[in-house]
Amino acid sequence: MTEQQTFRSGFVSLVGRPNVGKSTLLNKILGQKITITSNKPQTTRNRILGIHNLDGGQILFIDTPGIHKPQGKLNQFMVDQAIAACSDIDLVLFLVEATSMAGGGDEFVLNILKKSAVPVVLVINKIDLVDPPKLLKLIDNFSQLHEFHAVIPLSAKTGNGVDRLLKEAEPFLTPGPRYYPDDIITDLPERFIVAEMIREKIMRRTREEIPYGVAVQVETFTEKPEKNLVVIQAMIHVERESHKRILVGKQGRMIRDLGQDARIEVERFLGTRVFLELFVRVDENWSQSDRMLRELGYE
Repeated sequence: MTEQQTFRSGFVSLVGRPNVGKSTLLNKILGQKITITSNKPQTTRNRILGIHNLDGGQILFIDTPGIHKPQGKLNQFMVDQAIAACSDIDLVLFLVEATSMAGGGDEFVLNILKKSAVPVVLVINKIDLVDPPKLLKLIDNFSQLHEFHAVIPLSAKTGNGVDRLLKEAEPFLTPGPRYYPDDIITDLPERFIVAEMIREKIMRRTREEIPYGVAVQVETFTEKPEKNLVVIQAMIHVERESHKRILVGKQGRMIRDLGQDARIEVERFLGTRVFLELFVRVDENWSQSDRMLRELGYE
């Protein structure tokens, strides 16, 4: 039999409330960082594809923004991305935190999943933070809300339980094509990942509303192989002049520190030296502008 006749593939979506560890889990599965993380909700804004290869099979994981009740056009875009990833797929991994019982946000997500009729596995993340009795109580709590195909406790941070999760997903693969070569782990362009890495550093270093009013565009990406160097210029869009002053910092200290932090991670990702130059521009209320959302890739 040919590979086309024996190969199995399938799409698996990671969904849940904001900040439950979906992106951390995807990075752990892939063994490489392709999606940014932070301790702030709504870090992920786009659907992100991660490709995990098996012997004779391929799982295409879709990391989604946290599902929440949206306020504003950018948030609506994020929720639409997540909901769209719940249809025309083979399996949903519904992530929750081991540290908290089911709440209104979880029920909101489950009500969406019930409409899709796709099998759902309950993935309880951060089990390293709770004891077994609390974990059992949590499983019982969520099992009363939905009929899950399986329940997988794990720690996306340490990797404990991730192999079991992958084995649970394998039976949902069906005879199908090899969508991507074995050496590809995402379909995201390098420019997108670099822009996200810069935004991650901003989210980690700033507070209050600033991280949610920031978008990053890579404007130039010039490879200079003779110098083992990539020259990158990126624009940071903010909504207020006061936010620009904070990001630039006194005597430009904040923007220099952001650039240095981002450059180190981008060099690790690209495997080459990087010259990174950051600029900040005020685009008032860009997150409510259809034109700006399109320009920044949120459409």
